[in-house]
Amino acid sequence: MLRETIVAARRVVVFTGAGISQESGLGTFRGPGGLWERFRPEDLATPEAFARDPALVGRWYAERFAAMRAAQPNAGHRAIARWEALFPSMVVVTQNIDRLHQRAGSRDVLELHGTLWLSRCARCGRQVPTDALPPADPPPPRCACGGLFRPGVVWFGEPLPAAVFARAERESAAADLFVVVGTSGSVWPAAGLVEVAARAGAAIVEVNREATPLSALATESLRGAAGEILPLLL
Repeated sequence: MLRETIVAARRVVVFTGAGISQESGLGTFRGPGGLWERFRPEDLATPEAFARDPALVGRWYAERFAAMRAAQPNAGHRAIARWEALFPSMVVVTQNIDRLHQRAGSRDVLELHGTLWLSRCARCGRQVPTDALPPADPPPPRCACGGLFRPGVVWFGEPLPAAVFARAERESAAADLFVVVGTSGSVWPAAGLVEVAARAGAAIVEVNREATPLSALATESLRGAAGEILPLLL
């Protein structure tokens, strides 16, 4: 049944979370052992935290960026990239900020939570590649306008990028196959895209190591590592 569903698919959305990047050595934010078990989001991932102690926030994200830059796409990322040649329309919608999908070869990626590969000035909004910024001690570096550069990610209390999320909703509503990979299903409104696809009649395939709040919507649930399961779906 799953084989026939995949073969018949024409419009495919792959929705990914931190679980797929965990297989590349990057820590997840939620769940057992996640970063938010060891650090308080209020201290590191809010506009208020940045205003209060930009050096602390800057150092923490500099460490995250160094880890992401050193990480390599895994078999799961590469399998998703290869799917683009198989389906007439395919979009990757990700909660991840590491750009491992793009580095694996995926071309149409919607980043719901932004990316650490970009930084923007907190004062004037100027956006630059993070690895093009001059070093600063303490971080973060300053813009020509005098403002501080902050990570180009969505922090707690901030809205998702409106145009990106609007397109993600449209693609989810039009999909006939919606593949959920490595997400806890607890981050909203991103997790609501699965409900959008299910209401529109898409087949929902969940690939995860364990059950999530989204499992009840799944047509098929495949338990295990993304890097092992996704290549088999090819």
